[in-house]
Amino acid sequence: MRHKKAFNHLKRKSAHRKAMLSNMASSLIMHKRINTTVAKAKALKPYIEPLISKAKKDNTHNRRVVFRYLQDKEAVSELFRNVVVKVGERPGGYTRILKTEYRLGDNAEMCIIELVDYNENFLAAKEESETKKKRTRRGRRGSGKKSKNQDNTAQKKDENTNEADVADNEVKEVDKEEKEPDKKDIAKAEENTQTKEVKEEKKEEKPEEKAETKAEKKQEPKDENKDKAADKDENKDDKDK
Repeated sequence: MRHKKAFNHLKRKSAHRKAMLSNMASSLIMHKRINTTVAKAKALKPYIEPLISKAKKDNTHNRRVVFRYLQDKEAVSELFRNVVVKVGERPGGYTRILKTEYRLGDNAEMCIIELVDYNENFLAAKEESETKKKRTRRGRRGSGKKSKNQDNTAQKKDENTNEADVADNEVKEVDKEEKEPDKKDIAKAEENTQTKEVKEEKKEEKPEEKAETKAEKKQEPKDENKDKAADKDENKDDKDK
């Protein structure tokens, strides 16, 4: 009776299965990723992850326990020296299975199993997505609609206050301009008054000049008539002589 013994034997006897899993685990620790079938990867995942958790405490007992499963000194030293340094802060889930394609011979489903913290491209993409999708939750879970309405009302209030502040600032600026005229405006007003005064003086001077010129013109013909009369008298005298 094999009740509740639902694990995949992988069509192998127990000794063969254990040896295969230990070899796969040591190669995964050394190379950080391996290509295998989905069935073997799913069997390897619960085999290697407890060993990585055991390696977080580096002492002689834990090293001997891990060596009993791996049977490889280089893999054990790599696990305790390098792998645990990257994986130390993670509470579990040290491996990832990525399905790829089907094998040509028997059409078996293939995949890649890898250590999560060693995929640098995936980590860089994850960091970028986290920086872009930083969201702050407000309110409780049950009050989703209320929180949205509150956010909308708060935004409207902020917009109204901003508009009121802008209007107040504009009114203040207009008052300042009315109360404190610029120096340029004062200088222009002074120039305008000076030009007006000069024009008025010129207007006052022009009628006097016109009167003088008229009097001179009237006097000039009289003088010419006198000269002509004197010339006539002189001619008469010469004739008499």
